[in-house]
Amino acid sequence: MSESEHERSSAPRGNHNGVQLGYTDDTIRILLATDNHIGYMERDPIRGQDSVNTFREILQLAVKNDVDFILLAGDLFHENKPSRDCLYKVTALLREFTLGDKEVQIELMSDPQEGRADGFSFPAINYEDPNFNVGIPVFSIHGNHDDPQGAGAEGALCALDILSVSGLVNYMGKIDLPTSDVDAPTTGMAIRPVLLRKGKTQLAMYGIGNIKDQRMHFELRSNRVRLFVPKDKDNWFNMLLLHQNRVKHGPQEFVPEGLFDDSIDLVIWGHEHDCRIVPEPVAGKNYYITQPGSSVATSLADGEAIEKHVALVQVQGKDFQLTPLPLRTVRPFVIKEVILNEVAEEVGLDLNDPMAITKFLKSEVNALIDQANAQWDERNARAVEDGEEELPRMLPLIRLKVDTTGVTETSNPVRFGQEFQGRIANPRDLLVFHRSKRAATRASKVNIDQPELSIDDPDLTNSEKLAKVRVGTLVKEYLAAQELQLLGENGMSDAIQMFVEKDDTHAISTHVNNALKLLMANVQTNEDEDVDENGLEDLLTKAKEQQDREYIQNVRAQKTSKKGKGKAKASESDESEDSMLMDVDVGGENSDFEEIDSDAPLPPKKKAAAAKKAPAAKAKAPAKAPAKKAPAKRKGKQSDSDEVIELDDDDDEEEEAPKPVKRTNRAAVLSQPAAKKAPPKKRATPAPKQSQITFAPAGRSSRAAATKARGKMVVDDDDDDDDDDD
Repeated sequence: MSESEHERSSAPRGNHNGVQLGYTDDTIRILLATDNHIGYMERDPIRGQDSVNTFREILQLAVKNDVDFILLAGDLFHENKPSRDCLYKVTALLREFTLGDKEVQIELMSDPQEGRADGFSFPAINYEDPNFNVGIPVFSIHGNHDDPQGAGAEGALCALDILSVSGLVNYMGKIDLPTSDVDAPTTGMAIRPVLLRKGKTQLAMYGIGNIKDQRMHFELRSNRVRLFVPKDKDNWFNMLLLHQNRVKHGPQEFVPEGLFDDSIDLVIWGHEHDCRIVPEPVAGKNYYITQPGSSVATSLADGEAIEKHVALVQVQGKDFQLTPLPLRTVRPFVIKEVILNEVAEEVGLDLNDPMAITKFLKSEVNALIDQANAQWDERNARAVEDGEEELPRMLPLIRLKVDTTGVTETSNPVRFGQEFQGRIANPRDLLVFHRSKRAATRASKVNIDQPELSIDDPDLTNSEKLAKVRVGTLVKEYLAAQELQLLGENGMSDAIQMFVEKDDTHAISTHVNNALKLLMANVQTNEDEDVDENGLEDLLTKAKEQQDREYIQNVRAQKTSKKGKGKAKASESDESEDSMLMDVDVGGENSDFEEIDSDAPLPPKKKAAAAKKAPAAKAKAPAKAPAKKAPAKRKGKQSDSDEVIELDDDDDEEEEAPKPVKRTNRAAVLSQPAAKKAPPKKRATPAPKQSQITFAPAGRSSRAAATKARGKMVVDDDDDDDDDDD
């Protein structure tokens, strides 16, 4: 036992190749796919049906491999509002391949009413509805392309909501986030799992639909992403689905791989399109990450040229096995970069002869077409060996990137591509010309129209430039190069930053008017004296210096006023940055969930904490409703006890919260009447209007929880957290 614990501490928990064949009753079989982007270029006469054809192949692979369910990690649709033709085809395909008389072998252990549509009686999980014959359930989170939008009576909706209420898709991972800028930096995220069981294997699926990367990064760093876990969590295989940036695009424009909780066994990473489907261990963590990539190329980039796959995931106990399945209907794509300077040195190409350059580029394109056709033939040959039918050859995608540094004249890329019409699928964007930025030399004199900024360093790569770029820094460098005579760089920089980040359309004009008034006041004090042109410049210079001094004094005064507040809140930010905060339900002695076990402080309450018991008592009544109902008739496999693991509200823990400091959240503003003091009883009245995350009791949907139980969790708003997030 000690040896296994030692291995678990030094390597990822479980064996990703340890599934024993023959134990089918205890093995959960999952078809995994992400980023289908159905509807991409649907008006293109050649590529319009690529995404639909590949999605059909994915569903056919699910039937062929006899999976228990299909798991999609976001971006099922390419558009937030897919066309009617797109919705029609997806609905028809899901009905064709996922409905039927096949018995569902996985048993739902969580509440089937959790996450259902508010105001309706049918369950959220489609195969728990006796009115549907579901053969292969489909679970999906939303991505950044098909995320919920709108602010209607039903809240933000997306295309997955339509498929969900239609009984074709089980939509998970929809998290209600605060709509107020005041609440957003200090309100955490809570994720409830979908609990499934087949034989002795228990699976917990945690879904997180796409949110802004900065917000996700901040929540993880602040340990405010909480997973609700069963009491016997060590006996469950925990799977996390998310749809975020994995590649670093800036300080917070990505999600670090090592910030997830140690109880996770496998992370399904959507959004990134390059196929890295083989499970990868994470240094210092107990889980693996698999990145299936997209099923259709949506950009002519290097990552899209990797062969596309989906995966067959088999889970058995705490072990899993992932088998990549290549997609045959994906259009072949080949990309290459040519540097004409190097070609000129190797083969003696004349860079001043456009005809010679065009002839050379045509030969390169022909070679790429032959390479793409060879890939297709090889893929067909493998399929025929496996007993599948041969598919007709598809027109390939070709991208030739040409570095034209030192070339004086180039041909028209569109006209060049038209010569390959009928041989490739993208003749209009076949050729891309670009020049190397490293050849640029530093100018000895500053150009005020195009000043040399810190990110213009030719020694920096594009990724380093993206990581270094800041709006405030760029504005200060640009203004410093202008040598402003009337306006100060610091104040103007702050005004532009307010215009960009806070969308204050009057920030710049207000600053300019105030600065000019101050300058006029300082100059007019000497209007009795005769001043020549040089003397006027001296007066303006002195007035500008006075303006800069006043700006510095104001900044120091603001910092001094906030200094005490910052010290008072310094202890609250002393948290671990290694993993997510674990938070579990408390349901009494007979609960299936363990007591909360976390070193992180509980969120503090408002002054009217005593008034919390009234809404808490009201919330307990609907929690018993699902327990009285008879279990829904399932077409799937039933257990002997037919138990349901319920997730209850946890109000008792919040009663011991420490006294908060000065509150500035939106809830406090909404609940504050004309008088400055409000009685505690009236503080609970506007609770449903609070834009804070809470959790519905059993039998209530997550959407209902967002509007009917906002008052269950009150989180301290800390202004210093805004500074940490930046």
